[in-house]
Amino acid sequence: MVERVYHDPLHGAIALDQSDPTEALLIQLIDTPAFQRLRRIRQLGPASLTFHGAEGSRFTHSLGVLAVARRAFDRIARDYPQLLPHRTIVLCAALLHDIGHAAFSHTAEEIFGSDHELWTRRILRESEPIRQLLDRFSPDLIDQLEAVFLKKYPLPLVWQLVSSQLDCDRLDYLMRDSYFTGASYGHIDLDRILMAMRYDPVTQQLVVAKKGMAAIEHYLIVRYFMYSQVYNHRKNIAATWVLLKTFQQARYQLKLGNLEADQNVRAWLNQDGNQIELDQYLAGDDGAFLYHFQQWRSHSDPVLADLSRRFLDRDLLKSLDISQLEESDRDLLLEKARYWTTQAGFDSSTYCGLRIAVSRGYTLYDRGIHIQTTTGLREIGELSALVQTLTQPIQKVWLIYLREIDDKIKSFVDKAGELL
Repeated sequence: MVERVYHDPLHGAIALDQSDPTEALLIQLIDTPAFQRLRRIRQLGPASLTFHGAEGSRFTHSLGVLAVARRAFDRIARDYPQLLPHRTIVLCAALLHDIGHAAFSHTAEEIFGSDHELWTRRILRESEPIRQLLDRFSPDLIDQLEAVFLKKYPLPLVWQLVSSQLDCDRLDYLMRDSYFTGASYGHIDLDRILMAMRYDPVTQQLVVAKKGMAAIEHYLIVRYFMYSQVYNHRKNIAATWVLLKTFQQARYQLKLGNLEADQNVRAWLNQDGNQIELDQYLAGDDGAFLYHFQQWRSHSDPVLADLSRRFLDRDLLKSLDISQLEESDRDLLLEKARYWTTQAGFDSSTYCGLRIAVSRGYTLYDRGIHIQTTTGLREIGELSALVQTLTQPIQKVWLIYLREIDDKIKSFVDKAGELL
């Protein structure tokens, strides 16, 4: 047996058997330029400016999702061998689910208006090396993968393993992001969760054995804390703000005819992120944009130069949670912050503003999570008081502002807080 082995810090040796037609296809897909490009896109976007270990890539995450999906599917298929014809679709979908991500991961979708799920489907059809591999394996494979990504595949189990409230994507990224950020509360019991996963032949969906409910509750708690403490960390909020404002200023300078950028970056700045050419999209990785930031830090426009420098040097703006303030106090604070920002010699619309971050709770998204009981399938929220407490989203309002006005901001907030 000839194997290709990927050594992963979470899953150990991820070995693919080249004598297995499906796994041979996976190896070939991994070797395509479009997939290798994921090495150059950080999994957590600008979060490495907050958590210095968060340098993992979309490439390593995608291999991790493949590893988890293979374990989950193969275990279920041992009890239900009629599922085996769907193995190729599950594993390819798990591997390729993030191939459409652009630079800075999810942050790019806000900056450029791009949709990584739409681009995943486009890349399967438009990237010649990938399309040839998939078509050669089966002329129906691309259509089947698209059905999985659109959650229209006729067997719900297949798309639920890839994208649902309990999918292999989430299982890997919670483990991986916890590991690389050092967030100890992000640990989940993967083995117990996978052992508890079941297939319900009546509804054809992914379900969980009753004995695994505690592991699922823990998984949902972990997800809650990762969103509130890592993904929506105040420094991440500030880093994202600087990134957004840098590109906003770059667009402005490009319209003035005062920006040096290669044709790929110009396309990203000029066009809708979903409409640019495939080659230009695939050229948009972290390195390409950070190279331009290095050039722009010497730009004649002081705002673009300063923002580029701030992001590269991690000289970020401050962010303060003002969710506890009444809306009228928030508006007054923002008005004063803009005034103080202008007084300090900075543009108030660039260096000051409000940003809302939402940590979504557990919902019935894509059928929720169903538990096997003696009386039939029950949604986990019906059985667990703990899960019921996790259903409410948490919204925080952050004030972004200059370090130079920190004392004035905090003095205002302290006084407003005393009146509440």
